Amino acid sequence: MRRVLLAALLPLFSLSVFAQSSEVDRLANEIESEVISWRHHLHEYPELSNREFKTAEYVARHLRSLNLEVQTGVAKTGVVAILDSGRPGPVVALRADMDGLPVPEENDLPWRSTQRGEYNGNDVPVMHACGHDTHMAMLMGAASVLTSMKDKLHGKVKFIFQPAEEGAPAGEKGGAEVMVQEGVLKSPDVDVIFGLHISANNDIGTVSYNPGGTMAAVDPFKIVIHGKQAHGAYPWKSVDPITTAAQMIMSLQTIVSRELKIIDDAAVVTIGSIHGGNRSNIIPNEVELVGTIRTLNHAAREHVYEAMARKVKGIADSMGAKAELTLPLDYNYPITYNDPELTAQMIPTVERTAGKQNTILAKPVTGAEDFSFYQEKVPGLFMWLGGKPLDVSVEDSPAHHTPEFYVDDAGMKLGVRVLTNLTLDYMDANAE
Repeated sequence: MRRVLLAALLPLFSLSVFAQSSEVDRLANEIESEVISWRHHLHEYPELSNREFKTAEYVARHLRSLNLEVQTGVAKTGVVAILDSGRPGPVVALRADMDGLPVPEENDLPWRSTQRGEYNGNDVPVMHACGHDTHMAMLMGAASVLTSMKDKLHGKVKFIFQPAEEGAPAGEKGGAEVMVQEGVLKSPDVDVIFGLHISANNDIGTVSYNPGGTMAAVDPFKIVIHGKQAHGAYPWKSVDPITTAAQMIMSLQTIVSRELKIIDDAAVVTIGSIHGGNRSNIIPNEVELVGTIRTLNHAAREHVYEAMARKVKGIADSMGAKAELTLPLDYNYPITYNDPELTAQMIPTVERTAGKQNTILAKPVTGAEDFSFYQEKVPGLFMWLGGKPLDVSVEDSPAHHTPEFYVDDAGMKLGVRVLTNLTLDYMDANAE
């Protein structure tokens, strides 16, 4: 694994580097219309997680047209391509996610989605309601530009088009975790990985970043409380799982509010579902709670795990009930952790590309991203790219994962330039 001192980046600001940046700008301008066309096609024909078959074919066709070494069927539908410069140097990975969401599109666009798919046994509408269509189009563009600049590269570029970032269907595995298990960071061994996520709430032309924990670990959980059923008129004959659940829900909220030092890192414990009973006059045998934990550092995550088990058992015991805690429930994502040294090394590249005034140090968020699985293995940098039109306020900009979600095509050219310049600058700084 290569590490670069900040001083090593000073030569990057020579006239030759600015000339190289000018070439990137020229090529990005030339390919912008194609990037937009790719985005429109991908948006019009989205596919759900682990079902991105036609999407993968579309992406692979473009990568093969660049004469890259292309592998398909990675983690079911993933596509990986390698650009080999023929010169020694690091292996830089760039990643885009491919899956859409079971969301009906309500935007009036010529390229709006009318596609449908199957989600957990149900027929559902499908939409790119989180911008993965733009992620793919930008990475396809970066692949084109970097291939055109092959003579400027030192090392190899690995383009990763990943399925199932939004989570695999019930009973299946998928996403970055499976790609890592199947060796996507090996053969050749990746030294560093970069990724961008479009943001409907950030202005076009901006890039936001945060060193360290930038997106939260996600840990779903389930608690099943076993009591003793009785007539609602005779509660003393019961062991009431509903009352036990109420006490448990309130107590779990004190993990964050009373046990974690939240001035350092935020955390969340949310109960999103509660089920128990079916009549007003019957105290049921059991109640089921389902929720999620979000943490931004490893110590907080470990503390919440310990506190959850302690509180669930203690409250159940105090009520004469039994409780089963399943944590994590079915999947979990690590913290999306931007390597601080790598971040410090590469932010000058982002500032040169987007402008210093448009490179924004942002606060972390409690949403999650499975880009984190790559960052567990190699240093990584994951940033937010602005996609909100300048004439739309943050308040009026539709949220991600909603039928009205929208990001402007005009934001993608900067994404192509950022991915390309990050690759070139890292290679230049680590040339053998």
